[in-house]
Amino acid sequence: MGDSRLLSVAQPVKAFDAPELHALIADMRATMAALNGAGLAAPQIGVGLQVVIFGGFKSPRYPEAEEIPDTVLINPQLEFIGEAMEEDWEGCLSLPGMRGKVPRYKQLRYRGFDFAGKPIDRTVSDFHARVVQHECDHLLGILYPMRIRDMRLFGFTEVLFPDLQVVEE
Repeated sequence: MGDSRLLSVAQPVKAFDAPELHALIADMRATMAALNGAGLAAPQIGVGLQVVIFGGFKSPRYPEAEEIPDTVLINPQLEFIGEAMEEDWEGCLSLPGMRGKVPRYKQLRYRGFDFAGKPIDRTVSDFHARVVQHECDHLLGILYPMRIRDMRLFGFTEVLFPDLQVVEE
């Protein structure tokens, strides 16, 4: 937190299925897996492009959450469905050791492209919707603490959840 690249708006990807894009996605996957993340956005590794990845495995950082399909989402567009929102705990690999209660829309439709430029169009809810919103916020230069309504619900994971046995680096 504090790195200006995390506060900048990412640029759209113009060249799909390119070696540079494949290398970026491989780096993002390795980073996300090494840190037990539920998702990752390119700006989190210093690349200002509209690329997010999420899902593909059960994250030990969110043991109660449903599994999300492995997804590479490029140039995403979000459309919120309804007004229903829910506050729940989030963490972020860019803010290690912290958690906060963040309001998010319960249901949304997201559209974009995969690494090859094929269209993606999904309607999702609950944890899947939360992860997509969190990761896409990174593309707009928004970190989850900026969305917290009550800062008393933001703090160190080890203090808020002393029984959680996952190491966050």
